[in-house]
Order: sequence, then structure tokens, then C-alpha cells
Amino acid sequence: MQITGSAISLNVQDVSASAEFVKRHFGFREEMAADGFVSLARDGVGFNLIFLRTGLASLQPPSLKNQRAEGVLVAFVVDDIDAEYAQIQAAGVPITTAIQTEPWGERFFQVTDPNGVIVQLVQWMHAPEQVG
Repeated sequence: MQITGSAISLNVQDVSASAEFVKRHFGFREEMAADGFVSLARDGVGFNLIFLRTGLASLQPPSLKNQRAEGVLVAFVVDDIDAEYAQIQAAGVPITTAIQTEPWGERFFQVTDPNGVIVQLVQWMHAPEQVG
């Protein structure tokens, strides 16, 4: 198998709100869009972030038609978590989870987009320790 691309598709009620949030605060750009659909990309990320409007007749499988992206967390690894935290705060974005460092070296914080999708920014302060 040769995989030539990847994407994460999230069903949300307001596609434009989620797309604008990710473009404004995380540097994504719009690659494609149609009624109820937008595909966003950013150099170096390795996948497209797609938002689909809930209720679209074209959603497959049909069981997904009215499902929303609740409980989804999208994580981005960054080089300077403290600078990103300051920038997000300066932009007035409400912080969902304040910046913190886990014992295994993960320093992170979380924000929530207008549709409830949690975006987590992460920096590894040291390599996680191997267990066992």
C-alpha cells in the first residue's frame, strides 16, 4: 500500500466558524470549499483538516449524517509552547485548559473552537521515559 495523503474530517454544525478559527489562530489556509465543506492545509502538518456540515446528504456512511465531532481533540506539536500560549492569549482566545507540564515531559494547553472541537498545542520538554 502506498498512502499519498491524509486528512482528518470533522462533522460540525457551522463549517465556516471552525474553518475561520483554525485559519486565524493556527495558520491553516483553505484548499477547497463547497456548500457544507471546507478542506484546510498548512505546510509541514502532514494532513488536511476537513470540516463537514452535519446533516449533509452525501456523508458516508449514512450513520454519520447527524453525528458531531464531540469529544475530538486535535493536537499540534509546536517548537515554543510558551510563545504560542502568549500569542493565543493576546488574540483573546478563551483558554480551555491552562498551560501545564505533565511528569512525562508533555507541556500543553487547550482551546476550543466555536463548534466544540478541542485544539491542543503540545511541546515535548524531554523525551518520554520508556516503561518496562
